[in-house]
Amino acid sequence: MQSLQEMLEESDWWPRLDAGQQERVLAGIIVRDVAAGQFVSTRGTSVEGWLGVVDGLVKVSTDSADGRTMTLAGIPAGGWFGEGSVLKDEPRRYDVVALRASRIAIMPRQIFHWLIDNSPAFSRFLLVLLNERLGHFIAALEHQRLLGPEARVARYLAQLFNPRLYPSTRSRLRISQSELGLLTGLSRQRVNRALRQLESRGLLEISYGGVTVVSVERLDAFEG
Repeated sequence: MQSLQEMLEESDWWPRLDAGQQERVLAGIIVRDVAAGQFVSTRGTSVEGWLGVVDGLVKVSTDSADGRTMTLAGIPAGGWFGEGSVLKDEPRRYDVVALRASRIAIMPRQIFHWLIDNSPAFSRFLLVLLNERLGHFIAALEHQRLLGPEARVARYLAQLFNPRLYPSTRSRLRISQSELGLLTGLSRQRVNRALRQLESRGLLEISYGGVTVVSVERLDAFEG
């Protein structure tokens, strides 16, 4: 299990802080353990701070009035998210659910805003992060509307290897077919068929509890 210190050291913004800033941030971060299936944060609640996944996997989603759920993003270990809600100082507009037992880091909003005011490097990092996040959501919408199941699975897996959003992701990604189904909106059986096809094309290798990606670039370009 990855520790908070290990996660911070792999985060792009952490090395850009000076020793004093790192000390203040580390002292202020709160770490919580969340069981599988439990809420990390719920829609409409006040925002405590910037969220990071120290270990585990969470789903960011929203529900319609008739009970349908739309998954906006899956955040693996090493990913930070929720910066928009912290910047806008508004109630959270989505639910965050742990798909497996997860350890969540919370950087209180006061420290988050203090970093923006006192670290130009952190502010520049946020600009890059927000741009990457926008690209992620545009691509997700495109994939959902235009691509078939195999291509949706391929593109979603490729997105989880974005080094700016998820710097801790390795070539072997720990993710179950059920979890991938929840993130892509497909059944477990459909995900299994998609993964088998992608494996037959030499893009990945299926193993117990995860997949090993052979080529992120080919996954990202896969159209079926």
